[in-house]
Amino acid sequence: MELFELKPFPGSRHKRKRVGRGESSGWGKTAGRGHKGENARSGGGVPTDFEGGQMPLKRRLPKFGFTNVLFKKEYAEVNVEKLNKFEDGTVVDPELLLKSGIVKKTRDGVKILGKGELEKKLIVKAHKFSSSAREKILAAGGEVEEIRGK
Repeated sequence: MELFELKPFPGSRHKRKRVGRGESSGWGKTAGRGHKGENARSGGGVPTDFEGGQMPLKRRLPKFGFTNVLFKKEYAEVNVEKLNKFEDGTVVDPELLLKSGIVKKTRDGVKILGKGELEKKLIVKAHKFSSSAREKILAAGGEVEEIRGK
């Protein structure tokens, strides 16, 4: 069998129903929409959650909880294994991470995470550190400096 010999299964492909094309087609005049009413209009129809005027379920249920989504801080996250790219004694700060392409945007600050191992002795300046990242940097003989504010 070759690719050009492939054909769809009989009955799996249907012709598009072209409504509103004369009386003889059976789909002329009202085009299967019936007479008048909301569903006969263009753009008509009720929303899927409409309950006939009854108070909808989503409005009957109590609202609860708190969201801080507008004020949430988003940090650019960097794992310590990525810092092996730099030479010993380098001062690694958000500007250097941006320049080297490790982070694309600093967002609300940079957070150093503890995935991987650090083999270099670095002075790392960032807005936040995970406890494991802090331990690994100090264990490698480096320094940790937390930047306050953005």
